[in-house]
Amino acid sequence: MIRILDEQNSILSRYVAQLRDEVIQRDPMRFRRNLERAGEAIAYEISKTLNYKQQTVVTPLGEAEMMLPSDDVVVASILRAGIPMHNGVLDVIDNADSAFVSAFRKYSKDGTMKIVPEQVTTPDLTGRVLIIVDPMLATGASIETAYYALLEKGGVPAHTHLAAVISSTDGIEYVRKHLPMDHVTLWTAAVDEEMTVKSYIVPGIGDPGDLAYGKKL
Repeated sequence: MIRILDEQNSILSRYVAQLRDEVIQRDPMRFRRNLERAGEAIAYEISKTLNYKQQTVVTPLGEAEMMLPSDDVVVASILRAGIPMHNGVLDVIDNADSAFVSAFRKYSKDGTMKIVPEQVTTPDLTGRVLIIVDPMLATGASIETAYYALLEKGGVPAHTHLAAVISSTDGIEYVRKHLPMDHVTLWTAAVDEEMTVKSYIVPGIGDPGDLAYGKKL
């Protein structure tokens, strides 16, 4: 299932606009905070799909019956750009465990690029709800690599949510073709039509890792 959140008006559009803005995004602290806020907004939408059960909460004056989430959630991010969104999701689903995937781009002599997972740190994922965050879903290769690397090490979750701020149309189609969509839901704040030859989404936001943490070698 594909959920495109800007199809309905919400405050999330303001966060995305500030992430895109070439002046506002020059402030790394504000850029990171807007990624966090986007993660919070998407996590709130994901929370509506979780399973709930009734529980009794004891107050100073009595008892209250409340419907509370019953799913066991793990939040995973692809380093380094995914860290602010990861924190935003944890601010909303605050009892979740965490997983991390470190990956890099490997280029062959013919110029083709492959995403290689370098390190995967994860708790047991078996039967749990997995949320993988990555600000940009460009080609789709990074999130596919992260998904299968996490499953190989952590086991098979009951359901996986993929959360992105901006997705390309090509990336969405790639995810449809390469991931088991009966067990996966993609959430994205916005969809852009174009990509450059270096797989940057246009108009996009630029390189979120560099904007959040500085340029790398």
